[in-house]
Amino acid sequence: MIRMSVLYPTAEGRVFDHDYYRDRHVPLALRTWGLERAEIDKGVDGPYVAAVHFRFGSLEAMAAALSAEGSAEVTADVANYTNITPVVQVSEIV
Repeated sequence: MIRMSVLYPTAEGRVFDHDYYRDRHVPLALRTWGLERAEIDKGVDGPYVAAVHFRFGSLEAMAAALSAEGSAEVTADVANYTNITPVVQVSEIV
């Protein structure tokens, strides 16, 4: 099992619309990539204001999902909720 985590670092002058992220962006990514669910974190204390965790059956499944039609729309939608450049971590769940 593969987890792709997208983390948004906290920094001065950065904005993040949690409601838009939860209600519009993450559901768009789920539909586009054919996933059923994701875990969303709203930062309380620490270096990240938010994060999301998507699970894929394999690296190949993740690559196929990310290259799916509509992925460019997911990427373009980032500007609608933040001016933070996200950090992506891909991990094997052990």
